[in-house]
Amino acid sequence: WNRSPEPVQGLVAQGARAAASPAEAFETEVVFSILANDAATREVILDSGALQRAQAGLVHVSMATLSVALVDELVARHAEAGVGYVAAPVFGRTDVAASGQLNIVVAGDPEAIARVQPLLDVLGRKTWPVGAEPRQANVVKIAGNFMIASAIETMGESTALARSYGVEPAALLEILTSTLFAAPVYQNYGRLLTERKFSPAAFKLSLGLKDVGLALAAGQEKAVPLPFASVLRDNLLEAVAQGEGDLDWIALGQRSHKKAGLD
Repeated sequence: WNRSPEPVQGLVAQGARAAASPAEAFETEVVFSILANDAATREVILDSGALQRAQAGLVHVSMATLSVALVDELVARHAEAGVGYVAAPVFGRTDVAASGQLNIVVAGDPEAIARVQPLLDVLGRKTWPVGAEPRQANVVKIAGNFMIASAIETMGESTALARSYGVEPAALLEILTSTLFAAPVYQNYGRLLTERKFSPAAFKLSLGLKDVGLALAAGQEKAVPLPFASVLRDNLLEAVAQGEGDLDWIALGQRSHKKAGLD
């Protein structure tokens, strides 16, 4: 089942069976869900009555990037319904997902995780267990996306600085991603930034704004200051306000060039 029917038909053509509703999808042994945000998750999982239709012993694996507060609520509501809940957010863009090479961060009841592990092995290259509380997996995902956004912002500011002195962004990033920052995030996002591949979006900038907001909310709950997250939030918010919300979030890196009058 999907909120937009077109992807469902593509899967049906490959042998899947379409469900008429989220509730029908919960009439099975294991459910995987991945939804855009808290509001969509609440609507599809909680407000639809899906949990009330779940068969005994079902395990629900949520791969969405959600707020800590909603995850805690989901855990309680699933327990009331006798449904297992495993948090399993992922790292990897759409091309990585398509090739089954996701990194999956998982937390929840160890027995429930063991039941779904063979399925996680199909979807990802590695599963990273981080604890028995589902919120722990979501915090790792939130922290990871905060770090990715920080890297994009840093590359944007650095390439704008170099460009203002006549050094091409591609030259700067080739040096740095081959030496000091020879890591996949810098290499892959650096390439996309220099190629200006902002559309079609593999991960929308508006979703990046949502995730940085989740980091700030999680930090506030535990009194953990995240000063740079506030900077990122404002820069992403500015981009959304200027009509860039549907672009890939690598477009965040271009904000510094615009502010410097280089674009």
